[in-house]
Amino acid sequence: MRISIILFCEVLLLGLMGYATAKSQPQTVVSGYITTTDEIPVEQMSVKVKGTSIGNKTDQRGFYELVLRRGGQYTIQVSGVGIMPQEKVILVSEGVSQSVNFVVSLTNQQLDEVLVSANKARYKVDTLSSSLRLDIPLLEIPQNIQVVTAKAMEDQQIISMSDGLVRNVSGALKLEHWDELYARINMRGSRASAFRNGMNVTSQWGPLDEDMSMVENIEFVKGPAGFMMSNGEPSGIYNVVTKKPTGQTKGEANITMGSFDLYRATLDLDGKLASSGKLLYRFNVMGQRKNSFRNNQFNHRYSISPAIRYLIDDQTVLTAEYNYQHARMANVGSSYTFAQDGYGSLPRDFTWSVPQLEPTVIKDHSLFLHVEHQFNDDWKLTTQAAYFNYDQVGSSFWINAYDIGGGQRSAIDDEGNIIRNVSIWDAVNESTFGQAYLNGTAYTGLVRHRIMGGIDLGTKDYAADWSQGHALDTVGGFFNIYAPHYTLPANGLPNFDRSIAIRERATVSTLTQSYVGVYVQDELGFWEDRIRLTLAGRYTYVRQSRYGTAMDGNRFTPRVGISVSIDERTAVYGLFDQTFVPQTGLLRGEDLPKPITGNNIEFGAKRNWNDGKWSSGLSVYRILKNNQLVTDRDTSGGNSNFIYSLQLGRTRTQGVEVDLKGEIVEGFNIILNYAYTDAQVSKNPYPDQVGNVVPGYATHVGNGWLSYRMQRGPLKGVGLSGGFSYQKDRKTWGWDTENEKNLPDYFRLDGGVSWQNKRVILAANVFNILNEYLYSGSPYSDFYYWQSEPPRNFRVSLGYRF
Repeated sequence: MRISIILFCEVLLLGLMGYATAKSQPQTVVSGYITTTDEIPVEQMSVKVKGTSIGNKTDQRGFYELVLRRGGQYTIQVSGVGIMPQEKVILVSEGVSQSVNFVVSLTNQQLDEVLVSANKARYKVDTLSSSLRLDIPLLEIPQNIQVVTAKAMEDQQIISMSDGLVRNVSGALKLEHWDELYARINMRGSRASAFRNGMNVTSQWGPLDEDMSMVENIEFVKGPAGFMMSNGEPSGIYNVVTKKPTGQTKGEANITMGSFDLYRATLDLDGKLASSGKLLYRFNVMGQRKNSFRNNQFNHRYSISPAIRYLIDDQTVLTAEYNYQHARMANVGSSYTFAQDGYGSLPRDFTWSVPQLEPTVIKDHSLFLHVEHQFNDDWKLTTQAAYFNYDQVGSSFWINAYDIGGGQRSAIDDEGNIIRNVSIWDAVNESTFGQAYLNGTAYTGLVRHRIMGGIDLGTKDYAADWSQGHALDTVGGFFNIYAPHYTLPANGLPNFDRSIAIRERATVSTLTQSYVGVYVQDELGFWEDRIRLTLAGRYTYVRQSRYGTAMDGNRFTPRVGISVSIDERTAVYGLFDQTFVPQTGLLRGEDLPKPITGNNIEFGAKRNWNDGKWSSGLSVYRILKNNQLVTDRDTSGGNSNFIYSLQLGRTRTQGVEVDLKGEIVEGFNIILNYAYTDAQVSKNPYPDQVGNVVPGYATHVGNGWLSYRMQRGPLKGVGLSGGFSYQKDRKTWGWDTENEKNLPDYFRLDGGVSWQNKRVILAANVFNILNEYLYSGSPYSDFYYWQSEPPRNFRVSLGYRF
């Protein structure tokens, strides 16, 4: 491995020296600007080379760029709803660039229609957000990356990260529920790191679920994401992209009502603060009251998300954004159910919650500052900074073990008696991030170089107080799971001491991290850019502490990928990547854990169909992950609160993923995906552990969502949609305990009907149509726990665009 890294570095260094010293060759590029008659840039205008698949859309400056493979005569066509297509015939000499500008006569309303049409693609996109660093079409990236669009989330009436979002991505699963406190999403055998606008915001219990009112789309990157510069799990990441100003004057108001006393309203305003179009704004606000199918549970929230964008000049854009989320919810953990005789043995709506408990209140702030400077058509510098501040005051539920006679202790006796325990859970989480990265294109002879490099800095500081607990019940005054009573508990309610600051109370339960990541990548294009070789490397330094133990580490990790275009619409690829994630925790014997290291090998194929309206992808991968930590569930030796971890030698995760999405025929959109996953311990200091499965995945996962909207006739605007989620051979969240039981297969069916025109959107969706008892869970000590999903339920919404 050391020799391969040295060779890799030499190749990368030679490549960088080559294009730095060689004479840069001119590109065969047609570029220009599209503006209105009053010189306002037109964003998202379609620009194509007539008779070919070469095309692009204008950016926020109205700028477009088309790369041609040879000289000759071409027709450049500009199109949009409400205007006649404009065409210009040009003669291109190979290697000689041209500038071709267009001026379109558009009223404000027509401009809005053009932008609405440009965003018509409901489920498929061709490019990623700039926060993923890669200025490369999705088709050409040698990795499985899936984007969940705002339109897909709208059709499925998804309102938060925990609300069925993962059905849109092959192999993605949401583990646990945590009452929508945060989303724990697993892919390829382990947790996917959470990013927001390119920042790694993952924490042990966070981030707070993003409300979809502030989200533009969500990007899922399968496998290591070294090009993000920040350290992360080898299974992948999901990147939440928040809404930004677009420059078009528009707005949308929406009211949603549904089962279990759901009342929700959102407002999205987008427009210009200056007639010149240089100062733009975006403002999103949401308010929600939401109860549960269980008594005594609720999750009331509101959020405010303003953003401004200032076009300083033709080359520099400044964007500032603030997001505030406020949650007032029932005790975290009150959605758990416990029993000795297996999963699902109590009614779906069972609760052990106490109505008199104080709610958990969360205040979540985030602030982003983003500056993008375009030196010229080839080179761009991006810098951004972010600050996150999270404050939680609340409590959580679990059950206490007690003496059941004969020297034995149990959490549940044979009659179903338990002692409920409420522990304080106050927490603060403060994080600061800074990034700078450069994207550019250069040539050495016939070789095209797409260059990306940058630096990523971050600090995270989480502190929690779990030190205070209160038993609600007593021996002789039990709570019985088979005959529950919800009067005032026998031992009364807790009265936690919050007289001193939380950081003084949380002297042990703190998690801190600071890191530096440096990344350099060169994608070399050969044979008229049909073969693309990616050579990259990342250096990571991390220092972190947890539960009073600290460690630091650093490592260089290489990345090598190749992507080959079979034709204009088809590409095949291969990828080798590594990851490095230092870990903190306590092992028995006071040993410190080793960092996670991982190797990923992936091969795949991608294709755009029907003029790019829908796409398909196939990927095959293997991830070797060293030193993974799991919870030590042996309660002996002072581990009653599970402060110790176990460290595995190596796990091997391998599988196949298939994704299909887009508009198959006019008005008919589809999302279909399937994943086969196999994750096992392949090497371990304890030989009897080899061959054990890794917790937290399902061997077979399949999802589908189909939507059809009438395009003409008396039923024009009427839409029908439906989808399913299927999981087979589910692995629990626990790690090989004596009372292990397999989770049953999972099947959920949803559907909806809607109607819309240019202004009004009316939709009604039904979830869990078959009214299945659905849940996820795990064995725990001498009992089982699980969290159930809602029974059949509905949502109706009315939206108005203006």
